[in-house]
Amino acid sequence: MTALQQPARAEGPSRPPVRVPFPVVDEVARHCLQEEEPETVHIEVHLPGRLDEGRLRTAFAQALGRHPRILMREAPGRWYRRRYEWELTAEPDVEVVSFPAPGRNALRDARTRALTQAPPLTLSPPIRLEVVQRSGPVEGSEATDAVGESRGRGGARTAAPEPLGTVLFLTINHTALDGPACLRVLATAAEIYGGRDNSPAAAPVRTQKTPPATEETPSNWSPPARVAPGTPEPSPGNGMLVTELPLPHRPKGSPYTVNDQLMVTTALTIAHWNREHGDRPRPLRITMPVDDRPRDATMPIGNGTRLVEVPFTPAELAAHAPADMPALLHRTATRTRALKSLSRPQLGHGAALLTAPLAPVAWRAAVTRGLRRAAAPWTSTTLLSNIGRIPYALDFGADAGRAHAVWFSAPARMPRGLTVTTASTAGRLHLALRWSRALLSHGDGAHLRDLFEHYLHSTEVTE
Repeated sequence: MTALQQPARAEGPSRPPVRVPFPVVDEVARHCLQEEEPETVHIEVHLPGRLDEGRLRTAFAQALGRHPRILMREAPGRWYRRRYEWELTAEPDVEVVSFPAPGRNALRDARTRALTQAPPLTLSPPIRLEVVQRSGPVEGSEATDAVGESRGRGGARTAAPEPLGTVLFLTINHTALDGPACLRVLATAAEIYGGRDNSPAAAPVRTQKTPPATEETPSNWSPPARVAPGTPEPSPGNGMLVTELPLPHRPKGSPYTVNDQLMVTTALTIAHWNREHGDRPRPLRITMPVDDRPRDATMPIGNGTRLVEVPFTPAELAAHAPADMPALLHRTATRTRALKSLSRPQLGHGAALLTAPLAPVAWRAAVTRGLRRAAAPWTSTTLLSNIGRIPYALDFGADAGRAHAVWFSAPARMPRGLTVTTASTAGRLHLALRWSRALLSHGDGAHLRDLFEHYLHSTEVTE
């Protein structure tokens, strides 16, 4: 039985809670926890209207009941135990939904908490939902910190998009759960609250040509480039910047997807950044989560993505002429499609062996941390997590309305130190850059955002 299955719940006061062994992904994450850089996933949902506090608490509690696998906590155990275990609970241990006091800095403070305060694993469920009611316009620099910037195709910045309304901050302990699973739970809560259908939209049907033959995929054996240090900040933890951009144009019938355009954009952005900081050209590898789970109510809840690495050679990422872009997009499409089709464990065969219960979990934890440090030079350059088009309407009914912006961000611990997360809602691209403060500052993040926007536009080729 895996942690993504939904076992029967224990019933009756005398029966102990059901326990489920940690799967590989959860155990590796649990071994490598760091207090200074919490492993959180943040989901930020912007609604045009207001939510009733009592109704939302009730709806979210019912949504948790419909997805009982989310109601779990880490079971206590002795140091010599062979496994970590999740303990499934019948009810939450804590009140998940909170309504912080509104104010000028409420959004900024909620976002900071999402990066610095992970929900504890010892209390069920390991998530929290903060509801920030916006009561007035955002002024000055707060516009970027609180809601990001909106840019048109000409690159001009527009005002902060939404002076009123509600912002939901869903913070997830990534050792236990991932973003798509918790978004499924939030969609269920929206359906219960608003009484409107939030079933996932059908995936778009794409008619694609077969990509042309390409040279052999670059090797993954050489250590990849790192993101060059910018201006590190003295405080530990992660920083983040969010922005809204137009979705890139893609010719009809193209052999590549928007995900491939985002992959190329990320690679060119980092290559440009590294050239500016004097790093010699080196191959890049970008980790890409692949999620094959259904998006309906049967979606398994847990950490359900598998990770693949997309390589790029220095020659591919040299200063680019527009005429070269179609070939780079085609090669990237071939690579990503081949990697997605591979059948492999979530973290590879090595991680599965490392987490085999052949020794006490405390010993395996020490070995895992040591191997992680030793393997740091071979860790991928960065992670691009493209959620894609949000499949749910996230419609909370007449009073709160339908979500018009959804941001995600993934942890950005060293040695990567930078993650790029994208999603699209209402025909717009919502980009979150998240970085380790040991590597970059907010000013560095703003420059990377500008580079990303430039290269995203450069992928809009006409064939």
